[in-house]
Amino acid sequence: MVLLHWCLLWLLFPLSSRTQKLPTRDEELFQMQIRDKAFFHDSSVIPDGAEISSYLFRDTPKRYFFVVEEDNTPLSVTVTPCDAPLEWKLSLQELPEDRSGEGSGDLEPLEQQKQQIINEEGTELFSYKGNDVEYFISSSSPSGLYQLDLLSTEKDTHFKVYATTTPESDQPYPELPYDPRVDVTSLGRTTVTLAWKPSPTASLLKQPIQYCVVINKEHNFKSLCAVEAKLSADDAFMMAPKPGLDFSPFDFAHFGFPSDNSGKERSFQAKPSPKLGRHVYSRPKVDIQKICIGNKNIFTVSDLKPDTQYYFDVFVVNINSNMSTAYVGTFARTKEEAKQKTVELKDGKITDVFVKRKGAKFLRFAPVSSHQKVTFFIHSCLDAVQIQVRRDGKLLLSQNVEGIQQFQLRGKPKAKYLVRLKGNKKGVSMLKILATTRPTKQSFPSLPEDTRIKAFDKLRTCSSATVAWLGTQERNKFCIYKKEVDDNYNEDQKKREQNQCLGPDIRKKSEKVLCKYFHSQNLQKAVTTETIKGLQPGKSYLLDVYVIGHGGHSVKYQSKVVKTRKFC
Repeated sequence: MVLLHWCLLWLLFPLSSRTQKLPTRDEELFQMQIRDKAFFHDSSVIPDGAEISSYLFRDTPKRYFFVVEEDNTPLSVTVTPCDAPLEWKLSLQELPEDRSGEGSGDLEPLEQQKQQIINEEGTELFSYKGNDVEYFISSSSPSGLYQLDLLSTEKDTHFKVYATTTPESDQPYPELPYDPRVDVTSLGRTTVTLAWKPSPTASLLKQPIQYCVVINKEHNFKSLCAVEAKLSADDAFMMAPKPGLDFSPFDFAHFGFPSDNSGKERSFQAKPSPKLGRHVYSRPKVDIQKICIGNKNIFTVSDLKPDTQYYFDVFVVNINSNMSTAYVGTFARTKEEAKQKTVELKDGKITDVFVKRKGAKFLRFAPVSSHQKVTFFIHSCLDAVQIQVRRDGKLLLSQNVEGIQQFQLRGKPKAKYLVRLKGNKKGVSMLKILATTRPTKQSFPSLPEDTRIKAFDKLRTCSSATVAWLGTQERNKFCIYKKEVDDNYNEDQKKREQNQCLGPDIRKKSEKVLCKYFHSQNLQKAVTTETIKGLQPGKSYLLDVYVIGHGGHSVKYQSKVVKTRKFC
């Protein structure tokens, strides 16, 4: 056994600036060493009973050693590839025997023993190639030096290794149930409900666990390590420099080397570079989501896209050891979006349209005769909406509409027009739309740029209020209405009154003040005033002005609240 320790230490001596003491489960300081992560950093020793993480450069093999001190010892070695397939091999190294002719027990010179171990390949016990979490397990293994060789031929990658001589008592990886599949129990357009059987680690062994659900559009994952590699935003780690390329102090600091000039003393032959630093790599956006949900074994994934295939994985994580096991993942395609009913627009007729929050509506206009131009009148009753117009599939118009707007497009014989109206994020949208090939008289009245009502504070009395509003060059009919409101009338109530498409026909006759025609060819003088009389002292009133077009369609100006004087 002394020989075994000395041989291993000699093998590791060139890899460290100081000789590390071989960690075994019999060492009193083992637990302290495991907690000190720096103890095994860049070491070729696999500690007994602890998981290590390391990095592989492409086509650059890496070798680790693990010691078994006594014969007939259980042994388990688990290798977890993260973001690339691995080739790995476990072998038992034959150790030099005592060749002293007199049987004195003296050892051969250590340098000769070391060279003999390096030259001998050893007995291969197990090998694997792929990206599965794979393990070697033996209930009775001989004592000796075990050698683990790893290689990545696809790309630079990182991986995890766990080795133990007490697999029965350790159980660091959570157990899977007899049926480890993830089932889809409910499927919608934007939601998928998943269910799986609970891990025996929680129900039988009473160990603390949590489940993590992973959603993506590419493929299922075989380890949580692979998920975290995909999620990692650390470009410096994921885009590791290859041997032979320029290293910077940042690279060495990140991979565990000192950040001083010691990098220049390494055997890598650096290419000349005009400036020190890493190359900039652009990474594609990672479309993957990881959600840890505690110990629940049912979960509904929401905010998915309709008619899209998703892959779902569930991992059970031992909270004490932070080690995980993957269930058998599944995949599902969300249901298609309900097909939108297309509304037919009739030439010269106004159509009322209601659009849900973030929703969309489709309208179709197919003129019966040849035409040179098509005119669309849009009246957005509340907030802005987005309109898109396509002629025979070709996009002609795409923009936001607020208030009343008119669009004139070039026509085409037998053309068909598809209008898409998209609601905003604030709430529902209401609008009126008219399409025509003969825009002789506007069905919608023309509006000034400013549709506010101005109240003159100095002209207020206990029984009247004087207001003014702008007009246009087109002669239109204006009607003004009043309604008494509470003194605490707020902005939310005012906003509900702002539906510009609600006409005066819904108002009570008692609220009507008057109607009059008004216009001016000089826009600077297109202003009219009106005094509303018969009001009560100290009361608040909501005033509305409606402008009515030739076709009878009305538009409401922005409402105004005025308050009469209490004392005169």
